[in-house]
Amino acid sequence: MENYICETCGVQYDFSANEPEQCLICNEERQYVNPNGQSWTTLQAMVETGDFRNNFTQDEPGIYSIRTSPNFAIGQTAYLIHEDGYNMLWDCITLLDSPTIESVKELGGIQAIALSHPHHYSTQVEWAEVFDAPIYIHEDDRKWVTRPSEQLIFWSGETYEVHGGLVLHRLGGHFKGAAILQWKNSHLFTGDVVRVMADPSWASFMYSYPNFLPLPAKIVRRMAEQLKSVEFYRVYDAFHRTMRENANEQIQKSAQRYIDAINGELFST
Repeated sequence: MENYICETCGVQYDFSANEPEQCLICNEERQYVNPNGQSWTTLQAMVETGDFRNNFTQDEPGIYSIRTSPNFAIGQTAYLIHEDGYNMLWDCITLLDSPTIESVKELGGIQAIALSHPHHYSTQVEWAEVFDAPIYIHEDDRKWVTRPSEQLIFWSGETYEVHGGLVLHRLGGHFKGAAILQWKNSHLFTGDVVRVMADPSWASFMYSYPNFLPLPAKIVRRMAEQLKSVEFYRVYDAFHRTMRENANEQIQKSAQRYIDAINGELFST
């Protein structure tokens, strides 16, 4: 029996004797199945090959980013956030090996794990069991969980305070239960529910990034209105892009630019 991992999205599945026939996450219009066909690995195989390693970077006091090199699956970033002796892992990456475990322990372990949306679930249960940490996922995305666990907590409503200074907000858009994390009324961690652009003074919003499927203008308008009431000035996204200053104002401008483009009012071509 193995916990198989989809090599395209990096999400781990429940114990099974054989590889799953298909990946629930990839076989859906927001993701994609590799043109070469569905392929699987295991965490043990990833560790034993020695091909991958996780790199820790202190981005600023209280924030460490964790990225796998070379990129695996979609190549997202996880963040370890320190809040008054309490560590939260925001989003997850697939590789969990001994050096990673030791590095996290040196930083104080993990007291909670929170996820933005299903594309980043990866090996969340492995991380939760190693560090004995609960996993917080919005109940609207319950059906996308591929490996059950007693560590899972499905929260409901629009906001949920996990710990003082660490507040989850359901923003929707990319997924119905898509969430963002507000820290200290100053920082926002958005996964790719809100994505920082190559020019970090702008952000964007998509239903599917790999398939270039946009969100409707009315959904982006709602998201922007909801963000108006959230205090923050800096944004970290899923791929280690940062909007460092005046982020709330810049996201409002970005949302309006997006809406104008979708409505055919931004340009003529």
